[in-house]
Amino acid sequence: MTGEEANKGRKPSGSFIKELLSGIIVSDVIILNNIWYIIMLTVLLAIYISNRFHAEKITRETSRLSREVRDLRAEALSTSANLMAISRQSEVYRMVKEKGLGLEELKTPAYKIVIDK
Repeated sequence: MTGEEANKGRKPSGSFIKELLSGIIVSDVIILNNIWYIIMLTVLLAIYISNRFHAEKITRETSRLSREVRDLRAEALSTSANLMAISRQSEVYRMVKEKGLGLEELKTPAYKIVIDK
């Protein structure tokens, strides 16, 4: 192949610089020849951004639920302690007296009734 045949398919170098500076090469050659790669990269970028937002949303939700569980656990412990205090025999006796229900404490222990067949 001679030098003349190799240069036959090319444009003069002055026109190459002119096309490069004007942006024709970038818009025509690079973009049109690689349009499927650009589309694929755009789709992958959109998926990546969507995945990032979804992960951040899940992280915020997890943090919120952890705080809620911690608060509810503290509330459950407080309620359990209050119920234990109220259900003591002395507290029950005091509350019955305050309400005036007329109930009395047993002086004798409870006993079991057994019926023979």
